Amino acid sequence: MSDYERLAQLPLNVEGYSLSAHDRTYGDFTRPSTVIHLHGDGHEGIGEDVVYSLDDHVAHREAGTPHDLTGPRTLGEFCELMEEIELFPEPPEYEAGTYYRRWAYESAALDLALRQNGLALHEALGRDPKPVRFVCSTRLSSFGDDEHSNTEPIRKRLAKYPDLEFKLDPENDWDANLINEINELATVRVLDLKGMYKGTPVDVDTDPELYRRVAEAFPDAYLEDPDLNDATRAVLEPHAERITWDAPLHSVADIVEFAPKRAINSKPSRFGSLRELFAVYEHCQREGLAIYGGGQGEVHCGRGQIQYLASLYHPDTPNDIAPSGYNDPSVPDGLESSPLKPTPSATGFRWGQFAD
Repeated sequence: MSDYERLAQLPLNVEGYSLSAHDRTYGDFTRPSTVIHLHGDGHEGIGEDVVYSLDDHVAHREAGTPHDLTGPRTLGEFCELMEEIELFPEPPEYEAGTYYRRWAYESAALDLALRQNGLALHEALGRDPKPVRFVCSTRLSSFGDDEHSNTEPIRKRLAKYPDLEFKLDPENDWDANLINEINELATVRVLDLKGMYKGTPVDVDTDPELYRRVAEAFPDAYLEDPDLNDATRAVLEPHAERITWDAPLHSVADIVEFAPKRAINSKPSRFGSLRELFAVYEHCQREGLAIYGGGQGEVHCGRGQIQYLASLYHPDTPNDIAPSGYNDPSVPDGLESSPLKPTPSATGFRWGQFAD
């Protein structure tokens, strides 16, 4: 029996649901977040909607709870119901949002089903949670006029957490001097080239010379989501083993199409459904592909849930799932260092501060 089949057979009873807003503002950026609360038999299951458009979140909340999710069924039958329901009152701003919102409902249903059956996720799967290695993902930007302004985000974090490792997004203003400075400062495990994003705030113009400089400067780092064309393929050919994918992956079929040689970035919400996520785990194990987890700026239960999954399926890789405090520009004191100690809930699909 597959891991998904073990979970899909769990009895589930939904008596109603509600939504709550948990938007968080960092400087001039707001990370919208809506938590789905499924209720039944005196228990509650929660999952986090990580759609990026604030307007999409507002429309979702204002629509209330128009869907009839009630009734006894199995978790698998609930997930099948999600295939039939249109969860957006209006078409989403970004098509990928359909995956993110479905994940919110299905992860909440998984949490509720486990709690109603008195099981924690790892018990239901027969897996032991392990300490989770993580990296910190941050973009470099100017923090002033001093000579180290571009590397200030790295320096601030290393000052408090000297063993921290990083996932960084190379940008078009990364010259040789800056790259050398970063190399001297930090251990970089993943370089997100952002080549699959077009028309978004995080776009990076495709630059073969930038690709060459960072690939050579960080020979041990994964090279994620390059924009492959004739010029960049030639530059990256010596480093092809290190090319990984994230943004274009929504299914096992996508992984087969992009054919990574060593690893993929798995963001559970990108796959949308529990069935597809566990199919991805099985595919990667069968094909000998490493998985490193990725986050979507979760601010509520979603961050703990992806840490939980990483502890069960890929605890030893450079997981981009650092505690959310590492994303705070103030860099709070007292954050847990890598690797994270296992902190699963007694029952359900919860981890860390949301475990009970």
